[in-house]
Amino acid sequence: MFQQFSITLHAVSTWTIPLVIAVTFHEASHGYVAWLLGDDTAWRLGRVSFNPFKHIDPFGTVLLPALLLLMRSPFLFGYAKPVPVNFRALRNPRRDSIWVAAAGPTMNFVLAILAALAFHLLVYLPNAAAPWVAENLKNALIINVLLAIFNLLPLPPLDGGRIAVGVLPDALAIPLARLEPYGMMILIGVLFILPLLGAQFGIDLNVVWQLVSRSTNVIIDAILRLTGNT
Repeated sequence: MFQQFSITLHAVSTWTIPLVIAVTFHEASHGYVAWLLGDDTAWRLGRVSFNPFKHIDPFGTVLLPALLLLMRSPFLFGYAKPVPVNFRALRNPRRDSIWVAAAGPTMNFVLAILAALAFHLLVYLPNAAAPWVAENLKNALIINVLLAIFNLLPLPPLDGGRIAVGVLPDALAIPLARLEPYGMMILIGVLFILPLLGAQFGIDLNVVWQLVSRSTNVIIDAILRLTGNT
């Protein structure tokens, strides 16, 4: 029983620590870039912080990852409380909203590269600590790239949707922006309900997850090559 507890604790720690860091830095970077560009909403609320307790969402940061672990999911995913941004307070709302939205995924890519670079330091660690640290770094690489790619899907309120609204001409940007109140419901439908319906008819409709998964694998491979790990 103690051995099983140790195995579970090891798995939880090596996934939870990288996940909490990934979502914390993701959200803090949104707030910091918004502050740089004229909106101090997140700053005044104390959300421009690397303190994870400022960003933890009970469901997205705790319950969802725990459920995925219990279900022995091949991947772990989660999210934090979105940082509040008053886009009208930005000096150039349309242009600056792109930079604010892009800050989160960019930070995750930076964290993924740092995790890959840190693999080279494992040889300097004690033999007892190296495997645990290596597992954390591997999971940090996976989680950060997955989080970045998922958030770049072009659907508001995801970062990719807000980037698309800022880049596209008004004829396309305005209808896309109007989807924001329904964005999470659309995502749930596309990610979970549609594949279940497809399975009933023997059709693979898990298209979005396949796109995210393949893109994640390609970028992880590129990061490993870039950092001299292959």
